[in-house]
Amino acid sequence: MESLKEALSSHPFVVDLDPYHVEMLISCGKSTRFERGEYLAREGEPADAFYLIESGKVILEIHAPHHGAMVVDKLGAGDALGWSWLVGPHRWHSDARAAEPVNAIVLDGRCVRTKCELDHELGYQLLKRFSMLLEHRLEATRSRVVELYCVPA
Repeated sequence: MESLKEALSSHPFVVDLDPYHVEMLISCGKSTRFERGEYLAREGEPADAFYLIESGKVILEIHAPHHGAMVVDKLGAGDALGWSWLVGPHRWHSDARAAEPVNAIVLDGRCVRTKCELDHELGYQLLKRFSMLLEHRLEATRSRVVELYCVPA
């Protein structure tokens, strides 16, 4: 079985990160698995981690009044899930549910924030990656809203 170091080093989210920074992150991470239907995150709950998906599919959903759960994005191998651990008040902004069995690396948010305070270059490198993640999530949500509410008359 692949070690955490090998798995983390080869994940697309951190593949070009300095090996020293990967070493720093290893102490914050562990491998985890979710079965189909299990939640990785629930909207409104404390966001104290983020996930680097190694295999499987994750559905991101938001809850809209009078519409219920709306799928805003689908994630798979190589994707990262979760930015709310980075931005206070550290609460999930959506549900994340395994659509099929998911293997992931979970990284403790408090641990990573501490490492970033100790090494600002690590913080900068992660902030660049999470900024791209935020942009992607915003665009996915925008596209979904347009799809739902801009139906031709």
